[in-house]
Order: sequence, then C-alpha cells, then structure tokens
Amino acid sequence: MQSKPTRILILGGGFGGVYTAIELERVFGRDTSVEITLVSRDNFFLFTPMLHEVAASDLDLAHIVNPIRKLVRRTNLFVGQVDSIDLAGKRVMVSHGAEHHAHELEYDHLVLAMGSVTNFYGLPGLAERALTMKTLGDGIYLRNQMIAHIEQADFECCAQLREPLLTFVVAGGGFAGVETAAGLNDFLREAVKFYPNLREHMIRVVLVHSGQVILPELGEKLGRYAQKKLAARKMEIILGTRVAGVTDDSVQLANGQTIRSNTLVWTAGTSPNPLLASLPCRQERGRILVNEDLETQEWPGVWSLGDCACVPDGSTGRFHPPTAQHALRQARFLARNIAATIRGGSRKPFRFKTLGLLAAIGRRTGVANILGINFSGFLAWWLWRTIYLSKLPRFEKKIRVMLDWTLDLLFSKDLVQFMTLRGAKDPGQTMSAPIESEPEAAVASARVGIDPKTSALDIKRRAHEVDDLAVVDSVSVHPARR
Repeated sequence: MQSKPTRILILGGGFGGVYTAIELERVFGRDTSVEITLVSRDNFFLFTPMLHEVAASDLDLAHIVNPIRKLVRRTNLFVGQVDSIDLAGKRVMVSHGAEHHAHELEYDHLVLAMGSVTNFYGLPGLAERALTMKTLGDGIYLRNQMIAHIEQADFECCAQLREPLLTFVVAGGGFAGVETAAGLNDFLREAVKFYPNLREHMIRVVLVHSGQVILPELGEKLGRYAQKKLAARKMEIILGTRVAGVTDDSVQLANGQTIRSNTLVWTAGTSPNPLLASLPCRQERGRILVNEDLETQEWPGVWSLGDCACVPDGSTGRFHPPTAQHALRQARFLARNIAATIRGGSRKPFRFKTLGLLAAIGRRTGVANILGINFSGFLAWWLWRTIYLSKLPRFEKKIRVMLDWTLDLLFSKDLVQFMTLRGAKDPGQTMSAPIESEPEAAVASARVGIDPKTSALDIKRRAHEVDDLAVVDSVSVHPARR
C-alpha cells in the first residue's frame, strides 16, 4: 500500500512563493513522496523591479511576467485567493472564479509568502482615488491614464483643465516612488512633442517625500545626486512633508500646500497581508516572527518569509529587510530546511548580507551602492539593467527585454493606449471610445460595490477587476487599477 505523500502548501505567487517552489522542485526532483501546491492570485510571476518601465512605455507589458506553469512543472498551481487559514486543523480555505468556488487544501508544511498590501493610512480620498504601483494592472492603468490625460488636454476646449490633467503627483521618495516619477517624467516630456496644442512647460511631475533627502536607503550623497539630476529634468521635489488627502482635482499636503492634479500615484506605504493578523502566531508590526531557520516559533511545519516574516539577523541583532534579494535567498534556505525536516537532516540558519541597492532615475542615469561602493550616472544605470536582467526568469524573457531596450534606443516611446472595456458592437456606433451599456455598467458597479447610478467612466476608474482579460503567453493580464 502506497503511503500518503508529504504535502507542502505555498501561499503566494511573488518572489518568496515562486522561488520556494522552484527550489523544492530542484531538491526533490521526481520524488513522488512529496506533493507541492502553490496558491497564487495570478497565473503569472511579476518581476516588480521593472514595473515602472511598463508604465513609462520602455518595456512591453508581457515581457516582465512569466507564466508560473512554465517556471514550475511538477508543482500543482491553484489560481485563486486565500480566504482563511486554520493552523490547528492544518488546512487552508481557498476559492477561485467569479462565483468563488470554495476548496479546502490540507498540508503537512505550510509556507506563508503572501507579500504585502498597500497601506493608505486612512488618509481622506486615497483608497478611492490614488493609483498604486504593485501589480501589472497598476502599471497598465497608470500608462493609460497618462495617455488619456494628454489626449484630453490637447483639445482646445479643455484648455482650462490642462493644469490638473498634466500635473502628476507621486507620493514616496523610496525606490518605487523615485523610479516611477522619473519614468513618468521622461515619458510625458517625450510624448508631448506629438501633440500640437501642448508644450513641454505644461507638464508637471511632482515627487513628495517626507524626509530631507530622497532614496534614504542609499545614503545622503547619492540621494542628493538623484535630486539634482531629477530637478535638472524639470521635476519638482517637495521634501519634509506628506500627502494629507486627495480629491478628484487636487492633492493636499500636510504643510498646507494644495496641488491641482487629477493623478496621485501612492508608493509611500505598505503593510503585511492582513490575513496574517488572524493567525495565532507571535507577530511584529503585522509580520510573523520566525526562527533563523524560517520556521514559526509556535507552529512546527509552518514557515514564513519575505514581507510576511520578521527574520532575525544574527549578525546585527535586528531583522532582515523585506527586500526581493532577501526573499530570493530566504526561499532557497526555506526549501532546503523543509527538505531537511522531511528527510531527517540538519537545518541551517538564514545568513545573508545585502549585496547592494540600485535605482534607475531615467535618461540612462542611475544611482547604486554595491558592496559599500557608490556608483552614479551611466555606470549605475548600466549596472541596474545588467543585474536585474540577470535576475529575470527564463532566457526567452531576457531576450525580449533586451530587444525592447535596444529598440528604445532607436525609436520614440509608444503612445498606444490599451483599452480595458469592450468596444461598440453596433457598426453604427462611434468607435472612438470604449462603449459600456447601462446593463453592463450596472453589473460592473454591483461587482465592485458602487452605486449603479455611478457613471461608467467612474466605474472604469474605480473597478478593481474587469471582465475582459488580455491573454498573452499563457498569462492572464488583469488590466485593473489595483
């Protein structure tokens, strides 16, 4: 009689979850006594360090995502959402599809790698109006909004609306905020040349940061260098204050200043997945406290890493930062420690020191600190592209990204707007804009909890999901805002 396989269940399709599955497959090979299951909201793995390049039209949207099924061949992939976790019963409740078909997955080893969510800190208007930069849909939506705004502003009848339409505010002076703002600034200033009624001086990109220097992780010297370069490219940098609220046509700052703008990109706060709060585990700021071998302290067989975990750093007495480079290494250690537990071997503590930090700040310029040595300018930008290209999974995607970068050197940025709503079905209808019938709008509004009387345009802005999916390379791309 064949014994029951050891079940390893991984929650999360980001760096931590996917690379744990990859390493488990490598360690166990064709061993049928181990069953690996990965639960992911999407059927693809998003390489987030390059997300801002999709928004800035430097890269094709399909080139920074990989179908998970092509990365892990013997892992069972469940594309859906995690509803609840029962640690005592060793089971996880999950669901999938529009009707939320419920399933129960049992496990012997559980890996918590669900990442983080955006934290708006309860600020007025942010959850309803601010754009984010965490998902592929975020990058597509931001790109579409930029193009839609410059298209509208080009009409003479919208001359009075140009200031809020052409003003883009980015909140947060960390890596995501600076790279996003720099990409937006380059894209908009290049794109405006193709609009006869617009001029470059009309474009306004504002970066708001609460500290006294941007990119504080890289140190004051590189931060001030980045500020100088961005200011020279006509970007405004407001330091020492925070976003206090947002309306449809303005952004309010804590210092009393108001910026007339229809677009706020929020990169100033994240929190661990809220599902962790329901678990009976010791936590620190919403993250699970684990041992140096990445196993939880109270529940043997429950492991955590990345944004979900507080991993002690034996060399400093603090916790490891929840960065992608740490999650990658933690995934390998965690997978090997699970294998050691199953096979009766010895587990190893996680040991890793940050190798370097890099940021691209547009126009073939970057800033970097590699092994304690500062780099800036073209060399840092070249290092950024070389290092991240080497980390991008699958040779096919590396080639596609390299081709995109090469073409970007030769041609101007693409101004095509990806529509996410159905076009008109009646040949007699105007096809200049996407059409959504009143019944469709009502269904969409009910799905996302919006008053059915709300306009279709507002539904488009606020919907978290749309019914139409663009399927590329076996990847389901949800062109939603968040």
